[in-house]
Amino acid sequence: MTRTQKDLNATSSLPAHEVCQLLTDVALGKRIMKRSSIQSWGEIYHGLMSVEIDGWLLTLFNDCDTLDYCEYCRSPDGRVGTLELWQRDGPDPVDLLSAREREQLERLLAAL
Repeated sequence: MTRTQKDLNATSSLPAHEVCQLLTDVALGKRIMKRSSIQSWGEIYHGLMSVEIDGWLLTLFNDCDTLDYCEYCRSPDGRVGTLELWQRDGPDPVDLLSAREREQLERLLAAL
């Protein structure tokens, strides 16, 4: 891999804390989350659901009506984060949320 490729890979990565802040903003009512998937949170029950937040695309895992983790996120500027990448460096964005923020997100997801 050339130095330019390494630099591009480093700058295109989306850190978990940035995605966590996006989710926190939704939980606090500062941003609006819209469903991108055909099925609702309740219909999925155990699986992946896509949502959009101000041009951000996220795929969240529903584990029996519980927000378990963020599988994927792409920012409006094209940066990407994945569960695999985040777990290499530490927790995924959902693990960084407070219990209250997580519960609020679950309520919001159920209402989509």
